[in-house]
Amino acid sequence: MTKPPSRIHQRKAELRREIVDTAFDCFAEKGYHATGIADIATRLGIGHGTFYRYFANKRDIIDHVIDEVSGRIFGALDDDIEPESAATITEYAALIARIGDSLNRVLLDDPRTAHLLLFHATGIDDELTERVYGLIDATEILMTRYLEHGIRVGYLRADIDTASTAKAALGMIVAGLVAGMRTPDPASMSVYSHAVRRLFIDGVRAAAR
Repeated sequence: MTKPPSRIHQRKAELRREIVDTAFDCFAEKGYHATGIADIATRLGIGHGTFYRYFANKRDIIDHVIDEVSGRIFGALDDDIEPESAATITEYAALIARIGDSLNRVLLDDPRTAHLLLFHATGIDDELTERVYGLIDATEILMTRYLEHGIRVGYLRADIDTASTAKAALGMIVAGLVAGMRTPDPASMSVYSHAVRRLFIDGVRAAAR
């Protein structure tokens, strides 16, 4: 039988999590390059030595922050919204609505996420830039799967360029994130989200037979 973690191990895990979350705050507010280990340690109320017992350096911790961001995004896209779960245009519309709601919870309810991905992460180094591009590519691939499935089943138009349409849809999402960061008004974002969903449904639906 596996022993439950001791209070010491639990506290270590909690502190590690607190360091990541505090670094997330600092990077989103000041940017990666303007943030020092001292900023993170001071805000959290720990010494530099404590920080270095958990992370090798600032570059090490940004990897953990990006891991958390990726986990939040793809954790929101669970089995209930697999492409194969929609067999009609009505079910597809409901699927798009659930995806939109899930991404909104991840990206708009915590503005740090979009701010870090869109404005800071790609300016750190080539390796991290490729990680962000990989996250974008994975999202586009998932969107392409939804379109390809709809074409096979017959509720979406057969002449869709699925890859380009997926890129366009992701572009609309990014534009919405930027607008939400500039003017964080829930009512305006709801209107924008509804417009995107209509475009991504009415613009690709097959003609009624």
